[in-house]
Amino acid sequence: MKKLTAILCAACLMLTAMTGCAKKDNPSQSGGSGGMIALITMDSIDQHWITLNEGAQKAAGELGVNVQFMSPNTKDDAQQIECVNNAVSAGAKAIIVAANGPDAISSALKEAKDKGVKIVYVDSPANVEAEATFSTDNKAAGKTAGEEMKKALDAKGVTSGKIGIINVNAATDSCVAREEGFRSAFEGSGFELLETQYGEGDAAKSQSIAENYITQGVEGIFGCNEGSTTGAGNAIKATGKADIIGVGFDKSDAIQGLIDDGCLLATMAQNPDVMGYEGVKAAVKAINGESLGGAVTDTGVSVLTK
Repeated sequence: MKKLTAILCAACLMLTAMTGCAKKDNPSQSGGSGGMIALITMDSIDQHWITLNEGAQKAAGELGVNVQFMSPNTKDDAQQIECVNNAVSAGAKAIIVAANGPDAISSALKEAKDKGVKIVYVDSPANVEAEATFSTDNKAAGKTAGEEMKKALDAKGVTSGKIGIINVNAATDSCVAREEGFRSAFEGSGFELLETQYGEGDAAKSQSIAENYITQGVEGIFGCNEGSTTGAGNAIKATGKADIIGVGFDKSDAIQGLIDDGCLLATMAQNPDVMGYEGVKAAVKAINGESLGGAVTDTGVSVLTK
């Protein structure tokens, strides 16, 4: 019997490892009167998404609904689509989603919507009409990041030079908008903004990119998300180039530590807890038949410095 139990446990572990979609149960939540709500973010690891889930669970507790965090283990379109399909199969009444990119996931969301599942976007939308969207005005926030860097460079008497940009990929709308806003802050200046390099939101890959930028003699580096920002700060720290101005996006313990150490100037701290909290409230309203009109709500940013 012990041998059979061990075999069954091993099989369960193999199945868990094989699936790309991580489901985190919240046993304290009942199913509620509205049915299960699925929360699908770009991954289940970045602190940004963990905080978003915490906001969602707070709303779930207040409203007595069951919100399942069913996100991929890493940023991957196929895994995110799998999560959407799994949510529909599990009987989700609503899907709250931060799209990894606007195109790849859209067909799966359209099929879910055609089956009566309510769609709410948080952070990043796809190309399917949703009940509501809760996100940062990324272009405006990116411009603020650029202005913070430019201000710091001006204070040093630096009015020209190269600037490196590390983004996630060319498809994630939120990060693309941040880059556009950042670049707009330097229009008409004497600075050369280098060709964007993509690190897939991975801190280690982003650090390598940042180190390459540093060898090119950049005056500043901009990271478009948590992993990009952490990588940029780690590169500045590892190379001892504290005179390079690092500015980024998102808030995490690692990023705050790099700011405290003087390896990053600032980060644009979003409010993912607000996205998650308001996203659940909107999903429940939609499930209960209330029309939200596709409203887009800016959840804001704060400039976090030492």
